[in-house]
Amino acid sequence: MMKQIVATDKAPVAIGPYSQAVRAGDFLFASGQVPFDPKTGQLVTGSIEAQAEQVLKNVKAIVESAGFTMQQVVKATVFVTDMGNFAPVNGVYSRYFAENPPARSFVAVKELPRGAQVEIEVVAWKG
Repeated sequence: MMKQIVATDKAPVAIGPYSQAVRAGDFLFASGQVPFDPKTGQLVTGSIEAQAEQVLKNVKAIVESAGFTMQQVVKATVFVTDMGNFAPVNGVYSRYFAENPPARSFVAVKELPRGAQVEIEVVAWKG
């Protein structure tokens, strides 16, 4: 089984030596997404909810471009620069994973690329 690199113009291009996602058999490993607008390449500014919304749009675009659905996401990791943003990020996140949500970790970190306040990575499974 070979790995397949996943790339879509519906999500921000990678800003380093990594792929947007890698498919390995029935698994998809999506790199962490920050709130960059894929059309402009710029960070979405404003509320944490606006940033979380853009992040999840980016995640969804990558997942779907690889032929998966958000319902096939089995693990998510959320990184925030302020744990005080747990509730607002969770509010946006819950709209994308309303039923049978994936396992999840929610972690506070010192900082994220280009001043982002939230980053989310996911693993999906077709099994």
